[in-house]
Amino acid sequence: MCTVCGCSEGETRVHGHGHHDHGEGHHHDYGHGPAGVAVPGLSQERLIEIETDILTKTDRYAQANRTLLAERRILAVNLVSSPGSGKTTLLCKTIDALGDTPLAVIEGDQQTQNDADRIRATGAPAVQVNTGKGCHLDGHMVGHAMEHLDLPRGAMLFIENVGNLVCPAAFDLGEDGKVAILSVTEGEDKPLKYPDMFTAARIAILNKIDLAPHCDVDLDLYEANLRRVNPSIEILRVSARTGQGMGAWVAWLRTQLSEKAALPAAQCARCPPFYWSMTKSIRSPPCGWRWKTISSV
Repeated sequence: MCTVCGCSEGETRVHGHGHHDHGEGHHHDYGHGPAGVAVPGLSQERLIEIETDILTKTDRYAQANRTLLAERRILAVNLVSSPGSGKTTLLCKTIDALGDTPLAVIEGDQQTQNDADRIRATGAPAVQVNTGKGCHLDGHMVGHAMEHLDLPRGAMLFIENVGNLVCPAAFDLGEDGKVAILSVTEGEDKPLKYPDMFTAARIAILNKIDLAPHCDVDLDLYEANLRRVNPSIEILRVSARTGQGMGAWVAWLRTQLSEKAALPAAQCARCPPFYWSMTKSIRSPPCGWRWKTISSV
């Protein structure tokens, strides 16, 4: 995770081998211990301290974003996936399908403005954020990008994160929920290999299903593995190219926007609005954070 390994500073570290033989079938697992990661020279306690400090700072920016979005009743979704899953194509088709719904896009990539240019070609406003050697967007970046967007009350904000199934799972941007996009070409075990992302996601879009007959894939197994890591995840089968499933995806977005417009003034300081739509009631959230009253407009 880039909260501790240094990859946000562009340093790639390979932890492991000297010149010794582990024997056939041996593998390294650095995910054990309370921190869930290992870095040479740092104890598990120090790793937890570093990660907590970093995430506490980024969470403050995320909460500022969330408060602003809630006051304006703007639905914000964080699109996360591997590179090449079809996020930008799906987003362009989504913009077309939403018609005159007010919306804007924040694009995250290490380099180029290619994706932002594709979005602008649809007529939607877009801000490109280039992270350089960074592997994810954070709340600070998103907050600055929002300053360049004139989002009216009741709009939709799409945040297309850097293609990466690891680090974006840990960083709250102030969004209402993460939408994990998974291409059928990636392998049915992808949710098992990257469980943090699919656990953090509110909904998964199984994309490029028009290719399924040509790839010898089991769509039911994809869904079963998604639910192994996240039993409550919603799953949609979509082909952005052919349009199959796009109606259900757009209907889902419209439902979330309507539910956000109807949210009560008492809002959890930590949980996104999707928590309310799941529980349909006001009660203590699973994260244990206290309630906070935000502006009700």
